[in-house]
Amino acid sequence: MTDRRTDIRNLAIIAHVDHGKTTLVDAMLAQGGVFHGNAQVQECVMDSGDQERERGITITSKNLAITLEGIRVNVIDTPGHADFGGEVERVLRMCDGVLLLVDAFEGPMPQTRFVLSKAIENKLKPIVVVNKIDKDGAQPEQVVDMVFDLMVELDAEDWQLDFPVLFGSGRDGYMRLDPNDDGMDLKPLFSAIIEHLPGPPVTKDAPLQLQVSNIDYNDFVGRIAIGRINAGVIRAGQQVAITKGKDAVSRNARILQLHRYSNLGREEIKEAEAGDIVLVTGIEQIDISDTICDVEHVEALPPIPIDEPTIRMTFGVTTSPLGGQEGKPLQSRDLEARLKREVERNVAMVYEPTERPDVFEVSGRGLLHLSVLIETMRREGAELQVGPPRVIYHEENGKRLEPIELAVIDCPEDKSSKVMNLMLERRGELKVMDARGNLQHMEFTIPSRGIIGLRTLLLTATQGEGTLNTIFHAYEEYRGDIEQRKSGSIISMSAGESVAYAIFQLQDRGEFFIGAGEPMYEGMIVGEHSKEADIMVNMNKAKKLTNVRSSGADEAIKLTPPRQMTLEEALEYIGADELVEVTPEKIRLRKALLKEVDRKRAARV
Repeated sequence: MTDRRTDIRNLAIIAHVDHGKTTLVDAMLAQGGVFHGNAQVQECVMDSGDQERERGITITSKNLAITLEGIRVNVIDTPGHADFGGEVERVLRMCDGVLLLVDAFEGPMPQTRFVLSKAIENKLKPIVVVNKIDKDGAQPEQVVDMVFDLMVELDAEDWQLDFPVLFGSGRDGYMRLDPNDDGMDLKPLFSAIIEHLPGPPVTKDAPLQLQVSNIDYNDFVGRIAIGRINAGVIRAGQQVAITKGKDAVSRNARILQLHRYSNLGREEIKEAEAGDIVLVTGIEQIDISDTICDVEHVEALPPIPIDEPTIRMTFGVTTSPLGGQEGKPLQSRDLEARLKREVERNVAMVYEPTERPDVFEVSGRGLLHLSVLIETMRREGAELQVGPPRVIYHEENGKRLEPIELAVIDCPEDKSSKVMNLMLERRGELKVMDARGNLQHMEFTIPSRGIIGLRTLLLTATQGEGTLNTIFHAYEEYRGDIEQRKSGSIISMSAGESVAYAIFQLQDRGEFFIGAGEPMYEGMIVGEHSKEADIMVNMNKAKKLTNVRSSGADEAIKLTPPRQMTLEEALEYIGADELVEVTPEKIRLRKALLKEVDRKRAARV
């Protein structure tokens, strides 16, 4: 007999990136009694990672628990960026309802469609929260209609379409049933959560069944399995069976410790029952999708489907002449061990060996997904070199299929023609075009390979005023070739330090990536050539001194500031025969083959 618990609610907050999930969570924590008195709390407290704070996005899902009207509410703040959709898919399995946040000006965006479709597939009850109603140009009522239309398009059931709506501002900490009310707190939201979201289903007197939806790791206890108990009771010290699927051979294990979320932290507990979200330690090699069962009743739950990777790139042991000067160069076994650790907790990422023992191919959901890992590794002190991103093709019925993305662009109306030309050059097809205030809103389907490097070109075309959001759309027939970078590379022909005089003499050749006094080596890319061909230059050529002119004359030389690239920009920039050298201190571009004679020999093959 299946019943529902009334003393607990499990919900996820889902939204498009930057629509205000984490800011709303801050307000819920403050008004839900987690912070007391005059406690000083940093903004976006749930974004605990350095990269999350710097990028202003949530990368990994975060859990917290608050008590409202005597009811325990487990809240999961999910990532908003499409590249981390694997996180969203898994955590929704632990929930019975969602708070769908939508910006009162922008309305539903690509990631809104993605996360909402997953919520509908998982039969979750939505509460729609129209956020940022104090924003200029906000149209809250129209946004509700747009959400309803989107739900109909996604085949939501009638009970899901009968959703409650709240209007407010997470930043200012208020939600209202009517946007014109004057309420200035979150009580309407708290009441809606208790009233409209169901408690978790419970099968009375059933044997233990818990599916692992997420994995954490601790150096002291190893892997930590996170999931919701579907049936039965789980206890610390209990003997359990672990099964991976219907036909898999189960194995026995013993639970070491049991925890649950409490406010922003965790608390150790002795037992938990169906409906609770718990953290389980002591089970070696536990994986996402595994089912923890009663030893006498081993029954696996259906596996959690994960969307396939769409982008791949190589991760290799550094062969740079500067290797070891700014960090710790990873050896093959170290690199493989680090990648293995990553895919254990990051199920949307895969790695596999290549023909070379010091190079591995890593696949992920997008460039940001992969670049976050690279950035994490360099902050851990590692040095490595990575290749250009490449899309993953499929073969079906003798046809070559490629990943297609839905790209949503908002830009000033007078820049729309430039954007249109840019997208058409990259095999984009216009699907939607309408005016939103002073902005032109356009939606395209475009090959994933056309997205690589697009963001920088878009910012240039719109003078920094355009925004681009993308999400995986489907695999479709190959759309034809896309013209790659037109400019060649300026390559150093020697090692040493760059000299101001040499840069000054070469400035008319193109744009430089390094300034004076920086270390370099043969084969390092020091700039972008103004023409299509690569050129070799001598960057450490000093001015010859004479009796008339002295070295002090160099002080009058004025150099154009070098172009500084972020990691993502560097990955998007490099060509097929180029690499990005990553160290804790620097991001450098280089040729895969450093010596010119080797590159010429390879070109003839």
